[in-house]
Amino acid sequence: MSTLAQRRGFREYLAGLLLPRDRNKTLTCLAGTEPVVGAQHAAVQRLQFFLSESTWDHERVNARRVALLLADPATAPHPGGVLVIDDSGDRKDGKATAHIGRQWLGRLGKTDNGIVTVTTCWADESLYYPLHAVPYSPAHHFPQGKKDSGFRTKLQIAVELARAAKAAGMTFRAVAADCAYGDQDGFRRELYAAGLPFVMALKPSHGSWAYGKDAYTPVHAAQALTWTDPENPGDWTPVERTFRDGHTEMWWAADASLGFWGPDGNVRLVVATTDPTTLPTQSTWYLATDLPRPGSPREADSPEPPADLAEVVRIYGIRHWIEQSYKQIKDELGWADFQVRSDTAIRRHQTLVTCAFSFCWDTWFAQPRGREPTVVPAVPPATTPAGPAERGLNQTPSAPPGQLAQGDPRRPVLARPLDHPPTLLASLD
Repeated sequence: MSTLAQRRGFREYLAGLLLPRDRNKTLTCLAGTEPVVGAQHAAVQRLQFFLSESTWDHERVNARRVALLLADPATAPHPGGVLVIDDSGDRKDGKATAHIGRQWLGRLGKTDNGIVTVTTCWADESLYYPLHAVPYSPAHHFPQGKKDSGFRTKLQIAVELARAAKAAGMTFRAVAADCAYGDQDGFRRELYAAGLPFVMALKPSHGSWAYGKDAYTPVHAAQALTWTDPENPGDWTPVERTFRDGHTEMWWAADASLGFWGPDGNVRLVVATTDPTTLPTQSTWYLATDLPRPGSPREADSPEPPADLAEVVRIYGIRHWIEQSYKQIKDELGWADFQVRSDTAIRRHQTLVTCAFSFCWDTWFAQPRGREPTVVPAVPPATTPAGPAERGLNQTPSAPPGQLAQGDPRRPVLARPLDHPPTLLASLD
């Protein structure tokens, strides 16, 4: 941000995203004006210009945010973390908005008109934050469709974002993704070529090496493993999973064989489940990974340390934090609430939302643990002088004492935004 107006716009936009609101965080909401009729308010117009017309570079702002996360000991990545790749869609009306089109929207679980964004997130067992985001443009946005040189699939965007995370200095054990990415052989090859190890889910029906009734899938490979009972587990190994709330669950994991995939192959098939007998759909994972098995012939030549079954299950278990981050940036911080049409404005809005998310972590770590939240007293109703009825207040009321920062702040910050009711990621759980 090179000008005073840009820095002011940045502060005002983030303040609007962070403060609790009773409606979608559109520009009128962020500026505290009425819907529709408040669109011409000076504060709304300033934010509109800041988002759509100003000259600031959203990529430089995001790079600065990532650099600050890297430099802060509380959020610095470490080799045990995981780089999670995913995409998320949100419904939008019309046809004139950049990146819009009829496509699969995972949030709704159906095909509809909307915008899909490919994202990366760094996470470990207790910390997670977004890194990069790029909207996907359907083929009809390009003159030559899918043959156009500017068209990129979601898989191509995902590989570019994984490389960008590595180039930014992020360290992680492996890349994790669900079966929408794990089922794609070309995507896994691209990650391997980039020197990025992976642990990815497969659909139970993935990987037919024969036709018709002879088709062989990860389910068949799991059923071929020997199992009697927990006292006689055969090919299965017990794996204890620990969850954020402290409770643990006993799962079972095993290396299986599927075509050229096997315990000592370039790609391993790992099956993890709560019940090897029935392989329940909701609690069974079929995972593809190129991390070598301890003691395998590949261990000596692999640039990555070997991963036992417990490590593979741990890595994929961390993938689910991206779903939690989606819930928070969308339900609390207004990721999909933008009402702009240009590519630049959409990307700037997404960058500002990720800045707000990171600000919440910064505030969380800056607070002494165990301190009771400040009780904010109710604001007394404003008195309106006699005369013609006017909408809004003639003067801005002074802030209640409970909202003022206590003591001398180390740097300019919002006054304890996490003390407001549960809207602001207070639990981060």
